[in-house]
Amino acid sequence: MKSQQANLLIIDDEDSIRDTLREILEDEGYRVYCAEDGPEGLAILRDNSIDVVFLDVWLPRRGGIDVLGDIKQEKADTEVIIISGHANVDIAVKAIKLGAYDFLEKPLDIGRVLTLASKAAELKKLKTENRSLKSRLEVSEKVELIGESAEIHRIRKIILQGAPSDSRILILGENGTGKELIARMIHQNSPRVEGPFIEVNCAAIPDNLIESELFGHEKGAFTGAVGRKKGKFELADGGTLFLDEVADMSLNAQAKVLRAIQEMVFERVGGEESIRVDVRIVAATNKDIRQEVEEGRFREDLYFRLSVIPINVPPLSQRTGDVVLLLEHFLNQFSAGKRNFDGEALEELSRYDWPGNIRELRNFVERINVMSDENPIGMGAVKSFLHRFEESSRKSSALGEFSAMKLSEARDEFERQMIIEKLEENGYNVSRTAGVLGLYPGNLHNKIKKYGIDIKK
Repeated sequence: MKSQQANLLIIDDEDSIRDTLREILEDEGYRVYCAEDGPEGLAILRDNSIDVVFLDVWLPRRGGIDVLGDIKQEKADTEVIIISGHANVDIAVKAIKLGAYDFLEKPLDIGRVLTLASKAAELKKLKTENRSLKSRLEVSEKVELIGESAEIHRIRKIILQGAPSDSRILILGENGTGKELIARMIHQNSPRVEGPFIEVNCAAIPDNLIESELFGHEKGAFTGAVGRKKGKFELADGGTLFLDEVADMSLNAQAKVLRAIQEMVFERVGGEESIRVDVRIVAATNKDIRQEVEEGRFREDLYFRLSVIPINVPPLSQRTGDVVLLLEHFLNQFSAGKRNFDGEALEELSRYDWPGNIRELRNFVERINVMSDENPIGMGAVKSFLHRFEESSRKSSALGEFSAMKLSEARDEFERQMIIEKLEENGYNVSRTAGVLGLYPGNLHNKIKKYGIDIKK
């Protein structure tokens, strides 16, 4: 008996076909599962790691072509070999277009069955290895934490201590400080490094879609749900799920995430099947999450679940000693080691406060590397390009200080500033100010309370 490690699934309603294929394939060392129809086969597929499926076209309950679509939707890398007792070129072409590996006609040629099983299993193995390698490369490309400041040493220590566990980690810090990079470092230094690293930006997903994005949905669950879709929790099974900007989720979504984190069980939208996963949660936010909890915008129980190990990432202005290292690192990266800054230029750049943090610094270095011909890059180029960089940043939006905010934050801050300005102009007389703003006094009182404006002047 040959020693094969692949798992095969036979979906055929004919007992004789299933029994014959099982016997032949088990003799070759394969582990073989059997099902009489599509739904039974899909259930086996979900509960086991299947490499190759032998799928009959003519099945009861659900046709083989439809089942092929289901398989590719749920397990895209699983290879499918179509079997048919009625040779039909159109069916064969359709099956191949849907992702089938090959097509077999009945009566089956045993030699061809074994050849296709071996080749399809080898292809599945290569796909799995390539996916794993790609995942590792994607992580390794971004996991270098640059800096020698006390703050960076502290963060590295927390990562090395916390990463080997499955404890949930909450990363707190301003935009552009490297929260995603830290999340990837945690994954790379964990026992889950061979598993997937799945990221979801909670702020970028509309509230009505976030449940589907996180937990997936069944076909027909809502308008536009044309097929089954796996959610981020399911895709991250065996690995790490990074919930970026987690404080931007609605309270309704937070409740469902809390349950999923507590039990590692959830249902797809429109589905009844409970799906169990094994996922390590890392979350991040640029908001003051304790204030969000106090003001009722973030669930306290979810906060405690997420912040088993908190990591506070300081802005670049609080670790100015790392600026030169970052400048040299990014210039080396963008120029392939062929360029550098002179001493005066580095000194000038180290005095800049970099309000956009590492993201702003990186963008500036990329720009000056492309636009400046000097080598080494000197003070003149730095002053010129830094001035242009600041000017373009200001001109890139007519919103001024609001341009870096999310829409809801910008709206609230503009409203707060305008109310304060009009109150000052009207001697903090609420009724008169309300008239100027076109509000009822009661509505203005509510906004004053909302924004914590002091009117006892």
